[in-house]
This record gives sequence, C-alpha cells and structure tokens, in this order.
Amino acid sequence: MSKVIAMYLPQYHEIPENNKWWGEGFTDWVSVRSSGQLFDGHRQPRIPLGERYYDLTDVDTLKWQAALARQYGIYGFGIYHYWFSSHQRLLYKPAELLLEHKEINIPFFLAWDNNSWVRTWSKYKHNTNAWTPQLDEKHRSIASADKNTPEEAEGMLARLEYGSETDWKKHFDYLNQFFRDERYIKVNSRPLFVIFNYTEKETLKKMCVYWNQLAKAEGYDGIYLVNRLNPYDSLDCFDALFTYEPMFSAWQNKNIITRVINKVKEDSRKKGEITFYDYDKVWESILDHARRNKNPKVMYGAFVSYDDTPRRGMQGKVVQGDTQEKFRRYLSELLRISESQQKEFIFLTAWNEWGESAYLEPDSVNEYAYLAAVKRAVEDVGHEAH
Repeated sequence: MSKVIAMYLPQYHEIPENNKWWGEGFTDWVSVRSSGQLFDGHRQPRIPLGERYYDLTDVDTLKWQAALARQYGIYGFGIYHYWFSSHQRLLYKPAELLLEHKEINIPFFLAWDNNSWVRTWSKYKHNTNAWTPQLDEKHRSIASADKNTPEEAEGMLARLEYGSETDWKKHFDYLNQFFRDERYIKVNSRPLFVIFNYTEKETLKKMCVYWNQLAKAEGYDGIYLVNRLNPYDSLDCFDALFTYEPMFSAWQNKNIITRVINKVKEDSRKKGEITFYDYDKVWESILDHARRNKNPKVMYGAFVSYDDTPRRGMQGKVVQGDTQEKFRRYLSELLRISESQQKEFIFLTAWNEWGESAYLEPDSVNEYAYLAAVKRAVEDVGHEAH
C-alpha cells in the first residue's frame, strides 16, 4: 500500500543566523504566535495543544513526534535539508539528533530545499525563498548598517552555490552518514533524496551523475532522486517526480483558465490583498490530476490545510473550507488512486508547518482530529486492499 510521508520542518530551534536576521530568539514559533485575525472568521493564531511550543534540540520532542506519527498511520518524515554551499548549512540539528538517537523509531529521508534565502524586498528574485516577510519589513531600515555584508544590505541572506565536484563530494559525504542509517528510506537499495528545485540544470545534472557514481562506490545501487513536479519539467536526471501540494494544484496549475485566474489573484496579493482558494476545489484538482496521470514516475502530494498569513500577512494565501472529515475523505481517495497505480509514496504537507497552518500535530481547537483522519484513511484503504 502507498505510504504516507509527512514533510517535516526543522525551523523550531535557535540558530545564530536567525538571531541575526530576524531578532534574538527567532524560530517559526515567533511568526505563529504573533499572527492575528485578518478577516472575519480567520482562525489565527493557531495554538499547539497544551501550548507546546517545542524546541527541536530537545530529544524528547523528537521521540514524541515520531511516536505520534507512527501511532496515527504516518509512515515516515521527509525532513527539509538546507545546504547552501560547502561553507554554509542551516537548521541541521534536528536531523543530526535523529541520526544520533537510533532509538527514535521513524523512517525518514532528506528533502533539499535548494534555494537562496532572501529578504522579501531583495533585488534577488529568481530561485529564492523569502522566509518571513512580516519580519523582513521591520529590518529594512537596518539593512545597510555597517555590521551587514553588502549582500545582506541588498537582501541576500544565504546564497545557494552548487560549486564544483569538490563541493559535491563534501555534500555527498555529509548526506551519506544519513543514507547509512537503517531507518533512512530507500527504494530498491537506493537512498531516497528529494531535490525541490531544478535550477542551473546542466550543473545539477552533472552533480546527480557524480552522486550516483559515489553512491555505487559506497555499495548502494545509486540514489533515488526525486524532483518536485511543475507544469514544465520532465524527468531528465530524476528517477521520479511528485506534486507538492497545495502549490501544484492551487497556484501552479498549467490549465490556462486557472493560470489566468491565478494571475489576477497574484496581482491582488501584490497589492496587499490576501489570496483565497477553496479547499474542495484544490482537492478536486489534486484527485483529477491523479486519476488522469499517465506517467508511472509521478507520485502525488496531499495537504492538510493552508494559511501562510502568519509569515506573509496581507500578502498571504489562504485555502478556506477545510474540515477533518473532508481531509479524511480526500486523502482516502488519493490513497486508493495511488495504490491502484502502484505508487509507493504520498508526500503530505505537512507534519509541522505551523507558519503555513499546514500541520498534523495537535492544536487547541482540533486536538488530534487530523491525525485521526490520517489513521482512519490509511486503515480504511488498507482493509479494502485486503
């Protein structure tokens, strides 16, 4: 049966870079706790059950998350990996703690979000991630201070640099300590590794070829490389693609009518107006694409809910109309489709993206309802398969 993988954000512990860029003590909880209602019926801020604003350098938190995930039908975690160059990597402590503590029983893989980090107002726009626009505006006035580098003054925080074979080898050697772990998810003896963005394509192709050579020298059958599907990409140097949701179905859809509608919404968003989407329509698009998909190498994404106004304020996107019963019903159907097409994984957004209101962890309103929905969907489809 298709396995549900929950994407996992490690941005819940202090690092020096966060303190420098967004203020002392910054983690994604800062954005979550400072959010507020921006329209009638807006459910913000989202509060973890028991106000458990955890720190991911606490091993007991990792143990709790892993046990909870397995209890409710989540097969494993896809942990975001932030490697910018041989000289800079960020938010790596939770994954390294998981690696160190073999008693934490959860399969996992790493998902490389290969983008540069920038300020929202940066002149750098291509292949970048503006992490927290709400806080960026507060720092615009100090961006040109003497303590900042010229790049930081222009809004560049962490620049992605693929480098040369020497750098690729350093990156592979770092990854390989995870690949060797018996909990690391593999496909036919090949470690699963997600690369989100297909940028600098010729460089990335050469790097992937080189990594496969290194992997085979280490005794694997290669690396199982997975890329995020967008309307214009092909498999090329990847073994599989997946639809990252709700992004793919809501605002990257290649349907011409949807693209025109989304362009109007994007123009409104740039003017400081929240962009709204309908939960049922987004999920119907996900299921329709899955039913029509003829590519055996394209796997599917799913999502719990979505509202990124804690990070983006009035420039945010909100998917309205979610309920745990709808989520269970839609996830069940996607599992059926995925199973009928013999797809191995479903990539679920997300385990703990609280800044985008895309999380399974229990909160003060729904408690364990969305986790229970996953468990029921997995069990129902599993019983049908047998």
